[in-house]
Amino acid sequence: MAEPSISIAPNGPYLVSGVRLVVRVPVHTAEGEPIAWERGPAVDAGDRYALCRCGASDRKPFCDGNHAKVDFDGTETAGGTFDERARELPAAGLVVRDDRSICVHAGFCGTVATNVWKMTGDSATTDVRLQMLSMIDHCPSGALTYRFDGADADNEPDLPAQVAIVPDGPLYLTGGVPVTRTDGSALERRNRVTLCRCGGSGNKPLCDGTHKDIGFRHTP
Repeated sequence: MAEPSISIAPNGPYLVSGVRLVVRVPVHTAEGEPIAWERGPAVDAGDRYALCRCGASDRKPFCDGNHAKVDFDGTETAGGTFDERARELPAAGLVVRDDRSICVHAGFCGTVATNVWKMTGDSATTDVRLQMLSMIDHCPSGALTYRFDGADADNEPDLPAQVAIVPDGPLYLTGGVPVTRTDGSALERRNRVTLCRCGGSGNKPLCDGTHKDIGFRHTP
């Protein structure tokens, strides 16, 4: 199998090599709160494949060339690093960091009763801390992270190198797969990244939650 990598074609698709393609579906409570990711089946895509970035393909999640027909503008505007953008939320024995610019509104960070931002203030309580850390670990974009006091790096869940299709949502890239931008530079390499596949993000190639605003639909 080829070395895992993704390159972005100018105004075109994601060109994927050596990365397993799967489906991941959020599991909800009776109140509609996402609490876990259900592992869907692997998708038979081969070792090299192209994933739609414009949202107009008739063969989603794969590219069918429609980006040229719809005159897709894939200009990438995402800039900076997570360290530069994130703000710190001190908690008991740890620091939570939050980067709103890459939030995809997946909803794992809150319930009808509370949310991560409220919980930081009561994180000395064991059950509150456990729930808060679980919420952060399930954040697909890595917009929320945490590190324990004295640690040099964020504490990250152990995730495989794969790209997952989220129904009606972004591509959920895990495991630090390298992504090369259209200008040849490297996208910041992280354990959790969400890539836009609706074509509407204002923070390309990263998802910014626009798929919900424009009613993007694709369930594999």
